[in-house]
Amino acid sequence: MSDAILSVRGLTAGYGEVNILHEVDVEVGAGSFVSVIGPNGAGKSTLLKTVYGLLRPRTGSIVFRPRDGGAREIAGLKPYRLTRLGLNYVPQLANVFPNMSVQENLEVGAAVSGKKAGERLASVMETFPLLQERRRTRAGALSGGQRQMLALARALVSGPRLLLLDEPSAGLAPTVVDELFETLAAISRQGIAILMVEQNARRSLAMSGYAYVLDMGRNRFEGPGAQLVNDPKIAELYLGGSGRLAAARAELLGDG
Repeated sequence: MSDAILSVRGLTAGYGEVNILHEVDVEVGAGSFVSVIGPNGAGKSTLLKTVYGLLRPRTGSIVFRPRDGGAREIAGLKPYRLTRLGLNYVPQLANVFPNMSVQENLEVGAAVSGKKAGERLASVMETFPLLQERRRTRAGALSGGQRQMLALARALVSGPRLLLLDEPSAGLAPTVVDELFETLAAISRQGIAILMVEQNARRSLAMSGYAYVLDMGRNRFEGPGAQLVNDPKIAELYLGGSGRLAAARAELLGDG
């Protein structure tokens, strides 16, 4: 991918003595929307944590291209340094400061923006008018959907070139999920690239320009999101197929 702003090559990572990722490759183009799907335990969240410096890779390369140009090897860099480079991460859990107000959460996110902090805060409030209305509310008093929106807004206010999103729709009501995906589409239209791990695999694939399927910590399939979501094999193995799912996966992976 000639316009890739993130290139992950041969990434192996894990916890303790156990490897979760095994030589994983992923690329994200400038302004693109890329999804990573797969069964529980496939290593999807581990991938995002390793890219964002929360977990040190054991082998492999992670190259990021900031807006100021040039390719930088970022494997092992601290998260605060990655945020300054234009890479930000929204975890599934513990993604806001519950005892701080909405405004204070956003100000923390804007701390890396320097002179642009005020401009970016105003832009985010325009994108999320509900947060403007509730700016003095303690974040812990927000609903699950509102907290997720705040987490997104706090990441956006840093001015990222690439957002890493870990299961953004987890635990949300269906109507809130609709609003969330509309917001993600709007963020993508602003030219901000997104690499998303998501439990709602069908919807995630449908809105993604490109997607990867991880299984047992390895690349299994990849391609345009619309192509994968309509692939009978992908549907059977990863999108809630029949009761033969486990046996089919075992045969595919050579575990049978």
